[in-house]
Amino acid sequence: MTDNKIITDREEMLEAVKNDGLALEYASDTLKADREVVLEAVKDDGYALEYADDSLKADRELVLEAFKSMPDALEFVDDSLKADREFVLEAVSYNGYAIDYAPDSLKADRELVLEAVRNDGYAIDWVDDSFRADRELVLEAVKQTGNALQYVDDTFKADREVVLEAVKNEGWALEDADDSLKADREVVLEAVKNRGDALEYASEELQNDPELKKLAKG
Repeated sequence: MTDNKIITDREEMLEAVKNDGLALEYASDTLKADREVVLEAVKDDGYALEYADDSLKADRELVLEAFKSMPDALEFVDDSLKADREFVLEAVSYNGYAIDYAPDSLKADRELVLEAVRNDGYAIDWVDDSFRADRELVLEAVKQTGNALQYVDDTFKADREVVLEAVKNEGWALEDADDSLKADREVVLEAVKNRGDALEYASEELQNDPELKKLAKG
């Protein structure tokens, strides 16, 4: 929208939001409360939810559509949905990032957290701190997102199984591993298979290993 005029014609606004969801900003108040108009807007750009009438920010189906296209749209949803366990469970099944917008009580809900980290390992950083020391959750997190290793309890940075899973997913996770595992050839080998430049985080001895150097360059 270039002239910033307020649009009151429903058909005109429907066409506008289908092309650019953020055009909802220029809708009349009546159209910002029109469910069909807002639904089309958030399908195109989840951020359009910011401009919707407050009554629609508690509409589960509409909010999920916004979230699918733009997870950050959860910033604008009604607090009643952020505290709705079933809604949050559904949201984290699409994108674990949704847990970041949940209240503390749900960030301490193990089932929700497990679903979140299975979808996005970084979720381990957005939930109750106790889960950073939960081995099952930590393993799920690093299998999904190797770099989540940086957020887990230090004991797991020296846990060979956990670190192996992390570097298989993302070689650079080796940077956050305990020094003892940076000198573990199998761990470093898996990291370098994933990313050649991960070798720089290995022990000095392994950085000079001819086979590992060749693999890193290849």
